[in-house]
Amino acid sequence: MELGFALPYAGRWATPENQAAVARRAEELGWSRVWTSQRLLYPDSPRDSFPAAPGPAWPPTIRSVVDPIAPLAYVAALTSRIRLGTCSLMLPLFSPVLLAKQLATLDVLSGGRLDVGVSLGWSQDEYAAVGTPFVRRGARFDAYLEALVAAWTGEALENEFVTLPPGEVLPGPVQRPHPPLFVGGYTENALRRAVRFGRGHLAGSLPLDRVPEVRARLSEFALAGGRDPSDLALVCRGVTVVTAAPVAPGGKPLTGTVEQIAADVERYAAAGVDHLFLDLNFDPAVGTLDSDPAASLDTALAVLEGVAV
Repeated sequence: MELGFALPYAGRWATPENQAAVARRAEELGWSRVWTSQRLLYPDSPRDSFPAAPGPAWPPTIRSVVDPIAPLAYVAALTSRIRLGTCSLMLPLFSPVLLAKQLATLDVLSGGRLDVGVSLGWSQDEYAAVGTPFVRRGARFDAYLEALVAAWTGEALENEFVTLPPGEVLPGPVQRPHPPLFVGGYTENALRRAVRFGRGHLAGSLPLDRVPEVRARLSEFALAGGRDPSDLALVCRGVTVVTAAPVAPGGKPLTGTVEQIAADVERYAAAGVDHLFLDLNFDPAVGTLDSDPAASLDTALAVLEGVAV
């Protein structure tokens, strides 16, 4: 199993200095990727509950979230080997051809190190903020995925939502035919889209006990779609919370001391995950506007150095 690490993207610790320190140290230690995430806004009275923490308000760890693309361009200039991933871009919130141009440019600037994770998104408020209808968002998502690929590969396209005339969108990406696409989501439609368009499935914050089930379903859809299941990676975000004292056995995976987190990483590997990235941004002591940026960085470096890769 490959291991990745989320850059500082939420709260007070999401500074250029911390992003640089995390990316450089992760590369030095042999971690395979660094990741960013997307949150467009933080509504006062959200129409939808945050899926991982239902309630009338979203958790404070997503109140302030930096843009997902710009930090990757920044750390691309400070590193040379580690790959750069988005988990994930909410594709219907973008102009797909404009996004294709931005991502191709990032692939060029990084020397072909970009992995593109995309998802449908679930917030009606975020859709409204960019003027995208929430209805038929699945059909729009499919059309935008087609447009991304067409823009990268130089193909004309006309579908219900996008018209891309004959011509070129240059510069094209370094990676051919295009950067690896990973499709996120929690539904069977997301798995089908991963098979149709992607190099793998972004399973989000998938509970450990559900990994074998999702792995099996991804393989099933791969075979039905004429693809080799071994060519499709199962990628999981590991929400990580670090404690000074050990937590009792049987608690939430990736919560506890660095030693306990390292042991849980091995459990994810045994369950069938191909790539796990640890994400400290959801730790209330790290990813809020009340956190100490220096202490948060110390925590991240301790995890980077204490978990075997």
